[in-house]
Amino acid sequence: MHATLPLLESHRFPPLRREAITTLQVNLGYRCNQSCVHCHVNAGPGRTEMMDADTLALIPRVLAARAIGTLDLTGGAPELHPGFRALVREARALGVRVIDRCNLTILSEPGQEDLAEFLAEHGVEVVASLPCYAADNVDRQRGKGVFERSIAGLLRLNALGYGQAGSGRVLNLVYNPQGPVLPPDQARLEADYRRELAAQFGIVFNQLFALANMPIQRFGSMLISKGQFNAYMALLRASHRDENLGGVMCRTLVSVDWQGRLYDCDFNQQLGLPLGAEGALTSAQGHDDSDAAARPGRLHLRDLLAGDLAGAPIRVADHCFGCTAGSGSSCGGALKA
Repeated sequence: MHATLPLLESHRFPPLRREAITTLQVNLGYRCNQSCVHCHVNAGPGRTEMMDADTLALIPRVLAARAIGTLDLTGGAPELHPGFRALVREARALGVRVIDRCNLTILSEPGQEDLAEFLAEHGVEVVASLPCYAADNVDRQRGKGVFERSIAGLLRLNALGYGQAGSGRVLNLVYNPQGPVLPPDQARLEADYRRELAAQFGIVFNQLFALANMPIQRFGSMLISKGQFNAYMALLRASHRDENLGGVMCRTLVSVDWQGRLYDCDFNQQLGLPLGAEGALTSAQGHDDSDAAARPGRLHLRDLLAGDLAGAPIRVADHCFGCTAGSGSSCGGALKA
């Protein structure tokens, strides 16, 4: 696979600084039951990296210590981690909003037959990948038969109240373009999804998130192989909008990898760009945390027990234009209507 980081280090992206953490986004491991073309994590059935029990146990402690309101669980397929359900229970007991980034086909995997009911019982918000409402497009991007299984998963979630008005069970869908182009207007695309999914299958959902493909890992390598990398980067840079800078997710989200190391976002995690220790962490009283600052190179989840990241510089590179191009892109969809 082609390395993309050397092509992203010109640092033309504007400098950014952090605000207080409102979302802890945790990658529980890279094991997945799918291997998608656009996956920036290179997840798949053959991956073995999984968070250990000691690191997993830190998550509820950090949520409580920093009064973080949202736990965003990702992977791979986060549900395949053996500690997934216990973590969800602990976080919900703290009153924390829990998001499960679900690929839908996991709901029909052996051993996960009761997963949908578990998510519903504990009020977990589901953010489900569905890159198109047409079978051919989905199967081309995600594998043969994935569309049919995804629709079955959505119908099952709907039957449990997900996406239904007034149920309180939130079901959001995620769209990614299939090539080196920006996502279309999110509101118009959401209307198309609602119309087609309702007409074909009777499926309902709350929102559609239109996300740009990042020029890293599997997708970035594919662009290099096809000679499209430079053109895609030129498109992202030319489409940058300064007004999107205020809404980028790295200001209030911290990303945690399967080893507990901290990053400004999931994309930096996959590029190996850690959140550095020096000058980043401040204690609850606003003083530098000397223990964390003394550890060279990077911060760990345990460091958040003592201090926050507010005011710290955000590590940027040119892939960040993927978040500010056009309508903007974040884990919660477009930044601008």
